[in-house]
Amino acid sequence: MQLISSQMIGYMEKASWIRKMFEEGIRLKQEFGEDAVCDFSLGNPDLPPPPAIKKALAEIAKQADTPFFMGYMPNFGYPDVREKLAEIVSKEQGVDVPADCLVITCGAAGALNSFFRAVLEPGDEIVTPAPFFVEYGFYAENHGGKLVPVPSKPLTFELDLDGIDKAITAKTRVILINSPNNPTGVVYNRAELEGLAAILTRHNEGRDKPIYILSDEPYRFLAFDGTEVPSLLDIYKYSVVCSSFSKNLSMAGERVGYALINPAIENKGPLMGAVIMANRILGFVNAPALAQKLLGKVLGSSVDVGIYDGRRKAMAEVLDNAGFEYTMPKGAFYFFPKAPGGDDVKFCAILQEEKILAVPGSGFGCPGYFRLAFCVGEDVIRRGKEGFVRAMGKITV
Repeated sequence: MQLISSQMIGYMEKASWIRKMFEEGIRLKQEFGEDAVCDFSLGNPDLPPPPAIKKALAEIAKQADTPFFMGYMPNFGYPDVREKLAEIVSKEQGVDVPADCLVITCGAAGALNSFFRAVLEPGDEIVTPAPFFVEYGFYAENHGGKLVPVPSKPLTFELDLDGIDKAITAKTRVILINSPNNPTGVVYNRAELEGLAAILTRHNEGRDKPIYILSDEPYRFLAFDGTEVPSLLDIYKYSVVCSSFSKNLSMAGERVGYALINPAIENKGPLMGAVIMANRILGFVNAPALAQKLLGKVLGSSVDVGIYDGRRKAMAEVLDNAGFEYTMPKGAFYFFPKAPGGDDVKFCAILQEEKILAVPGSGFGCPGYFRLAFCVGEDVIRRGKEGFVRAMGKITV
């Protein structure tokens, strides 16, 4: 007797490469020891939270005997936290964002799912540049949508605007982008985004429903070398931002983020109401009370970006030494080099022989490349130096 749905059977068979490699890392560390393995598989921030977190936790603990301390609140989140969040995102986006344009969610994942639930009809299409975060396809299908990947330009991973233009159909409802990008580290520049906006404005003519740009931005804070991360809010009216505090505050497990509806959208009340309703009926109900209270006290804080930049440079040195071909990431904490020989799964297996864990690009909809997460100590990055050289040698001999 079949105990689970056919869809879930299929999902489990093609389970995330990231988790597979993470689990393999646990096995290797148990067999050879923690210091023998260089694990670049998972984008799990290792930096401790900013000092403001510890102070805020102590302050919050003093209030624990208050009635309804962890009780229900409005589905959009605590009003005072939403007001503080509005101030912060207004500065980040360069656009005045009223609090009533925000919904506090269970991380960026909760925001993405709530937005999809609010706007998608069965069969609607979500166009996204490839490579893309592995969960996007699942999130789309959760709500009857279909993910339509469009390959980005090779190696640089800039947007292929012509490809996106051709991929748009009458069923297209959302263009989903992620900048700074996981897994490539690319940051889409203003000219690219303006070009995308022009394409969508043209396609919107005569439509009953607009095509949204949904911008997934948990790495907005993490851009290097003075790179601008442009705001879509003043580029394209029908834009929505989803983000979280998993990376900039090292609060990945606290599951707190937000959905931001562009204030420029006319009559956006029903859209806001739908996202709030979706947040509730999907079972999130509201973001965790403790995470919201904590967030209200630490907004504006961040981990030290300079540490990630140092690691980025160390990883570049290691890859250069071994002769890999890649584009230097402008943001996030990932490299996405070409897989020597072209077979990313095979090459990741070779790296594994050297006790180096990487994720095949096939898991991100982009075979022929592999992902390295540099949210690990610089000692781990440099320890992998000779292993990368040996792995490269196994391909070239």
